[in-house]
Amino acid sequence: MATFELVILWLHLLSAIFLVGGSLFFWAVVMPIFSKGTEDEASRTLLVGRLAKRYGRLINWTLLILISTGVYNLSWYLGGISIFDPISRILLTKVLLVALLVFFIYYNNLIYGRKIVRCAREGKVDELHRLRKTGRAFSMLNIGLMLLITLISVFLRAPIR
Repeated sequence: MATFELVILWLHLLSAIFLVGGSLFFWAVVMPIFSKGTEDEASRTLLVGRLAKRYGRLINWTLLILISTGVYNLSWYLGGISIFDPISRILLTKVLLVALLVFFIYYNNLIYGRKIVRCAREGKVDELHRLRKTGRAFSMLNIGLMLLITLISVFLRAPIR
């Protein structure tokens, strides 16, 4: 493996670690702390919204790096792609899951994230709870997809040239 391919592979792995690890940290550590941190739900929601927006900017770059390094890795990692080859089918499944994950990440953040922050600003607590419940379900789906994609990557055995 050439040095350039090794650097690209490490960029891909570090980006995946940041995406999956950061998401798990956000939902396992940050959210539980903020759910018990203050009595003023609107202030808490606005603070979490600011954190999520900042993290989202980093995730934009992370996804760009992951997708571009993933495409590059496919170009040298496989000798050729065939629908009859089991490795190619597994990689195609992974690519489709990544596309679904990216769609859900942006759908959740752009639709529910903005609505949640707007409801917090306007003091609409009942609607805030409803939106937060749906947003949380999307977030758990995203984490499940991330873990499934990671599992596929771990068990993927392709010949390295």
